[in-house]
Amino acid sequence: MPPKSPLAPKSFPKLPAVAGVRLAATACGIKKRGRPDLMVAELAPGTTVAGMFTKSLTAGPAVVWDRAAVKNGRGRAIVVNAGNANVFTGRKGAADVRATAMAVAKLLGCAADDVLVSSTGVIGVPLPVAKITRALPGVAKALKEGAWAAAAEAICTTDTFPKGAGTTARIGGTTVRIAGFAKGSGMIAPNMATMLGYVFTDAALPAPVLRKLLKETCDRSFNAITVDSDTSTSDTVLLAATGQAGKHPKVSRIDDPALKDFRKKLQAVMTDLAHQIVRDGEGATKFITVKVTGAASDRAAKVIAMSIANSPLVKTAIAGEDANWGRIVAAVGKAGERIDADRMTVSVGGVRITENGAPRKNYKEAPVACHMKGQYIDIAVDVAAKGGRGEATVWTCDLTHGYITINGDYRS
Repeated sequence: MPPKSPLAPKSFPKLPAVAGVRLAATACGIKKRGRPDLMVAELAPGTTVAGMFTKSLTAGPAVVWDRAAVKNGRGRAIVVNAGNANVFTGRKGAADVRATAMAVAKLLGCAADDVLVSSTGVIGVPLPVAKITRALPGVAKALKEGAWAAAAEAICTTDTFPKGAGTTARIGGTTVRIAGFAKGSGMIAPNMATMLGYVFTDAALPAPVLRKLLKETCDRSFNAITVDSDTSTSDTVLLAATGQAGKHPKVSRIDDPALKDFRKKLQAVMTDLAHQIVRDGEGATKFITVKVTGAASDRAAKVIAMSIANSPLVKTAIAGEDANWGRIVAAVGKAGERIDADRMTVSVGGVRITENGAPRKNYKEAPVACHMKGQYIDIAVDVAAKGGRGEATVWTCDLTHGYITINGDYRS
């Protein structure tokens, strides 16, 4: 395993127990050296579920299964294995997903299509499904509230630390809880990184509202990060609402004023998890925030921001602590979105570098060079498109030799 990321938090956070969610994890033998590799989350009857998934055209059979399963808006369990992606494994791969779902359904007394399944790991290797099904009865007996850390650890692959986030929120006068965990380190450029995320609340929310909440919060979190521009075949984010918090005002639309605090807190949890994935980017030593303003639209701003965030030249310059802002200018230009190059401004670390299509008069590199030596790098670009009010913020990490080492040795 690679050493723990220098951007990792000091410890796994203390998350609130979410009524109606019980979790357990084990080592079923897919990973080497007895590392945990199987997680089950049991959800109370009546739980509503929403999901967002990779747009990859080589998506794995677990994604195909879940896309169909979430259409009914219900969920009784989530089961995840790590160490094997079960992707490009033919008819056997699809049969293994069904067998896993049916085995969990039998243990919990629910329908198979109320079980969501995820797999992450190496692509193109048949899933040893018998290891999973043999381990499931023991996992079911170990289910308990609040086992967030164990669940988060069991879904890791090249991650150097488990990722969790949680908080409480108010719906009307009722306190509800939100907690979740995610995994991801490489192959991160969600298009809905290898990225999985599971977030739970004990609020009572109908599936149509849950779907809109998930899309809204994903667009500003998991879909606003990149490590290496590679979209996984297995990207999955699930949001489950158990309805076990107690009575609160009935919510039937996403813009209900009673939902204001919940939306804000859910966004905070999702963004926290997304940031942790970037902090654990394979080989990462620096966390980079890219903000683009003055674009023709929010969509255009995001395209430009991602062009900067995905640029190997920008990322390696930051890794080398080189204040080479010309690489940012080049990344903006290749994005293909409308800008005014003569009015565009580039700032790094709060220091404005350009104006009128050239470096500012009296620009001094020293403050920017000093900023580049830190762990947190801020890039801001106003592209000055005529009438442009579009803006976007995305997050990425630097690109170091560590990324090559981790991925060159991934299967060995």
